[in-house]
Amino acid sequence: MGKIKINFILNNKPVTLETYPNKRLVDLLREDCGCMSVKEGCGEGECGACTVLRNDEPVTSCLMLAGQIEGDRILTVEGLSANGELDKLQSSFIAAGAVQCGFCTPGMILSAKALLTKNPNPGKEEIKKAISGNLCRCTGYAKIVKAVAMAAE
Repeated sequence: MGKIKINFILNNKPVTLETYPNKRLVDLLREDCGCMSVKEGCGEGECGACTVLRNDEPVTSCLMLAGQIEGDRILTVEGLSANGELDKLQSSFIAAGAVQCGFCTPGMILSAKALLTKNPNPGKEEIKKAISGNLCRCTGYAKIVKAVAMAAE
């Protein structure tokens, strides 16, 4: 299989790469773009560790292929901070103590970001639903929900 050229926006910057069309997005982001916040947990789309935003919607990047993102906007945690300042969600995760081992944190933050973009003032149940595709093995859900609620204030 030959390589293809893909054009997309990564963390608000245009990117053009040549890659194999069947390369997984998680691998493309980590290996070719240096986005180390994108973690592979299960490789089956079940844990949410590899969650990124594709056109403002959370997707599991282990189930997407590079050839599928032509012209898309992809956001990883590396693209959240601006001018040296953490995003409100990043700050709230720190303030609420919602970061334990940190493996799930990027996916959780991006799932929450998608929610807050659509609904800047969600209730507790909406927050729980929005992060339901992200597993925290440290059982830090109460603090994670609190962090998202803090960011909404």
